[in-house]
Amino acid sequence: MCGIVGCILKDNQAAPVLRDCLKRLEYRGYDSVGIATYSSSGITIKKDKGEIEEVFDQINLEELPGKIGISHVRWATHGLPTQENSHPHMDCDGKIAVVHNGIIENYKELKDQLEGEGHHFNSQTDTEVIAHLIEKYCKQGLGLEESLHQTIAKLQGSYAFAVISADEPGKIVGAKKESPLILGVGDGEYFLASDVPAMLHHTRRVIYLADNETFLIESDGITVRDLNRKVVDKAIENIKWTPEMAQKGGYDHFTLKEIYEQPDAVKNTLFELSEIEKIVDKFPKFKKITFVACGTSYHASMVGKYLFEGLLGLPAEVLLASEFEYGVGALDPESLVIFISQSGETADTLKALKIANKKAETLVIVNVLGSTATREADHVIYTRAGPEIGVAATKTYVSQLISIYLLVACMGKDKELLEQLNQVPDLMEKILPCGDDIRNMANKYKDACDFFYIGRGFSYPTAMEGALKLKEITYIHAEGYAAGELKHGPLALIDDEVPVVAIVPPGKSHDKTLNNLEEVKARGARVIALGSADDDVLKSEAHDMIEFSPEISEILSPLLYVLPLQLLSYYISVARGIDPDKPKNLAKCVTVE
Repeated sequence: MCGIVGCILKDNQAAPVLRDCLKRLEYRGYDSVGIATYSSSGITIKKDKGEIEEVFDQINLEELPGKIGISHVRWATHGLPTQENSHPHMDCDGKIAVVHNGIIENYKELKDQLEGEGHHFNSQTDTEVIAHLIEKYCKQGLGLEESLHQTIAKLQGSYAFAVISADEPGKIVGAKKESPLILGVGDGEYFLASDVPAMLHHTRRVIYLADNETFLIESDGITVRDLNRKVVDKAIENIKWTPEMAQKGGYDHFTLKEIYEQPDAVKNTLFELSEIEKIVDKFPKFKKITFVACGTSYHASMVGKYLFEGLLGLPAEVLLASEFEYGVGALDPESLVIFISQSGETADTLKALKIANKKAETLVIVNVLGSTATREADHVIYTRAGPEIGVAATKTYVSQLISIYLLVACMGKDKELLEQLNQVPDLMEKILPCGDDIRNMANKYKDACDFFYIGRGFSYPTAMEGALKLKEITYIHAEGYAAGELKHGPLALIDDEVPVVAIVPPGKSHDKTLNNLEEVKARGARVIALGSADDDVLKSEAHDMIEFSPEISEILSPLLYVLPLQLLSYYISVARGIDPDKPKNLAKCVTVE
């Protein structure tokens, strides 16, 4: 879940460029930062706990000399966020530096062995064993590349790491297994990073590494090898994302910018219709659909379940990726397993995908071109949301939903649904100007300690997603419930200090949800209702109302009703003095199990 960056530059010093790249990876971790560069005086390292700008300014990281460097932003796993545990980590002699994203599962065994051989460790991290293993093999007379291969043969777990050595200047070596890592090709300059946005200002030409590949970057090029040391011919791909897409563009936060980018994200994803039709044409007749996802993508999958069952009559289930292996026995060749992931690098999802590939047909819905999931699955649908920098998913969520709706429409040859989907961007444009009203509402409810979100049918996943957004970026406890479940226990928690957000679009679930509003009001709760502008009954029941066009059907409501809920969480976060782009304890891509 950390982020790593490296570069070999032609004219410029590495440290300022690494700072720029790290800032664009801050969504992957921000509890510590560090840089190692190589110059004529050897390897120089500076690092400390804290956010990027804070650390750079306090210890003058940009002053590090040299045109070659590696760097790291950390989301703590092994060891507290401290200066000692910050990356890069070094060997005993200070000649080898390593940055790493992932988890070395057998680090304790390796550390005990290395300490027994006389190596001295300075941190609590698993990463430090990599530096000492490479040191060990280099001292046996092996070159840096061969020492790298000997080292990864000893490692168990996931990793993307980069290494520089004072004894072999002019090189960066590293390896990838189950953690994201891409290489960038500039004009006589070369880069590595955990994610595309880090490099967009320097190059849009990238090489995607596969698992169990190693790399050597030198001033004259890049060499990629497999575990047998055989050179792999890698294609250079051109990224369509622009540097401007990864900037705030005048907004106070990336989160707000990305909420307002959703109409364009939906438009771009709708252009995938022809590609989805080609995929569907290849499908056999499936008897069952299984969705596998985590977090926000799990809520998108819940909408997918209702669509497949309600419109196509196909049984569907939704499984958490981390729990997938415990229910895999029900899969067979007549099952389609749909994996949903913004990054295509989520560790739990990738593990589940590898299992599913042995038993069923697989499809992945993903936002990042060339990510590991796209190479593992039988079929790929791209959400064209562009880079999403805010940790809380917004535009990628609605893009995932649109992809699922398109898939269902194509499988059911439902032209009416396709026509409705084409109206969604315009409907979004009409909703988003409600921002000022939502800001006022946020100020009203910002001091609440708990929220309940309720809905039925298609509105239930929206309630779950609204609650998750509030938890993620405001730190207010929130629960999303199927409205009919309140009376089965949770109603005991409702009182006049617990606001209830009710999603009540017109449709068959409308009247029953109104009855649930009466239940919470009878316990003193204040109700924030989302519903049709012509719903006078709902207006009379709610204390606050967010109004939508009556033309929005219940089946389309998940795509549209979520927008004000995102804005509500955003403005509550700001009102509470929290940075919504960088919520505590969270990172954008969960690359560890």
